[in-house]
Amino acid sequence: MPQPELTSQQSLQNTATTLGLSLSTAQADALISYLALLQRWNGTYNLTAVRDPAQMVTQHLADCMAVVGPLRRACSDTPHRATHRLLDVGSGGGLPGVVIAVLNPAIDVTCVDTVGKKAAFVRQVAAELRLRNLHAAHARVEQLSAVPFDVVTSRAFASLADFARLTRSHIGVDGLWMAMKGKYPVDELAALPVGIEVFHVEQLVVPGLDAERCLVWMRRQAESANGPGSL
Repeated sequence: MPQPELTSQQSLQNTATTLGLSLSTAQADALISYLALLQRWNGTYNLTAVRDPAQMVTQHLADCMAVVGPLRRACSDTPHRATHRLLDVGSGGGLPGVVIAVLNPAIDVTCVDTVGKKAAFVRQVAAELRLRNLHAAHARVEQLSAVPFDVVTSRAFASLADFARLTRSHIGVDGLWMAMKGKYPVDELAALPVGIEVFHVEQLVVPGLDAERCLVWMRRQAESANGPGSL
């Protein structure tokens, strides 16, 4: 019988290949270690309702890995920036922030959550995996004090209207919102406040997951002249 670590390693490599990503052994090991930490802390802090390791690989890691390619394409529009800054809102146990930080050393990731124990978990992940580009903040996002970010993302944090409203002050010049959603959010798109433009809704296929996924890309309308996907 194969070792669970080897099974996860191969599963992650297969997922990366399907998504067109290059996953180093060190990155795969880091994701597996993150999964182990998530399982260890989950019993005490209730970080995720998903308990089965195999389901965690698909529903958490693969789901978040699916946004890496689109995020990299967006960041590639500003190659003059050595580092891009990303805010993961309502990060919980670090999804997608931890996955993004592991796979993208040049993206500086801050995970914010209102629950102190969840922020503490992300700090522990950053320390144990030696991820210098991963940070955690315990705060309500609208009260967070931080330099504006290039990308603000969330995974099922709130409606698009609330997401944009609560995080608008954290979007930097030419910054983008990258909202992870399930089905195409018709009603949410119609309810967006004035001044917020959706310039792309990108359908995602998550390997092994039989569910709809999409990314909603938004920006301030005043910045529309900069072109789609600019940061």
